[in-house]
Amino acid sequence: MPFITLEGLNYHYFAGMPKNKEPRQTILFIHGAGGSHCHWLYQLNGLKEDYLVLAVDLPGHGQSQGKASDAIAAYRQFVYAFAERLIGHPFFLAGHSMGGAITLDFARCYPEKLAGMVLIGTGARLRVLPALLETFQRGEHYAELIQLAYGKNAPPALLEAARREMESVPPSVYLADFTACNGFDLMGVLPFIDVPALVIAADQDLLTPLKYGQYLKQKLPRAELEIIHGTGHMIMLERPGKINAIIKRFLEEHSTITGNHWVNQDE
Repeated sequence: MPFITLEGLNYHYFAGMPKNKEPRQTILFIHGAGGSHCHWLYQLNGLKEDYLVLAVDLPGHGQSQGKASDAIAAYRQFVYAFAERLIGHPFFLAGHSMGGAITLDFARCYPEKLAGMVLIGTGARLRVLPALLETFQRGEHYAELIQLAYGKNAPPALLEAARREMESVPPSVYLADFTACNGFDLMGVLPFIDVPALVIAADQDLLTPLKYGQYLKQKLPRAELEIIHGTGHMIMLERPGKINAIIKRFLEEHSTITGNHWVNQDE
């Protein structure tokens, strides 16, 4: 998988597209706190037959260089720089949890760059449990995070994979990310974010409860809400087929661009 060089640092991303036809549109996926592009593999593989799909490892995450940030605005500017180098037309931006906060902030600052946005398991404000921050400040992992992140019926194999992944990520990365989430608040500006929005929320989500998604639906001027039942915060891993179908329908309804321009400027 390719890398892009920005300001002397290498950042890793996944790219996929149809083999024998032009992609209908471009969608860029942004992962959540402590994550990587791997959280989107089901969506990337499920949508690449019709769309140009991209998923980047944020700075200090996955295989990307750089450092994790404690401010959503810094991640927003990274996504802007990444998109400016690789995408030459209005695109769809999809984010999960912290990635949803980045997506919302991007839409606030650069609405002209977007054909639409997909907000999964996220909210306009993301307050974090003090105990969680305190644990990461001590340089430890928060063991209960897995139980908070997945639904009651999540397969044991999925939970074990999530536990191994969490243990592979330095606590300092989680601390930076959750600090960024804790300082995020766009509740007062949602009515001014005039971008088509698909909000996906889960009824067993303990980290970003269903009411967060309902609030986004109420306050964003062009939002629709899909509620996924029987799943937790990691919706796209627990219900990948359902999520793919919902996203594909949204893309089909809002894709108006033809002749997409794929700008490959890797260094």
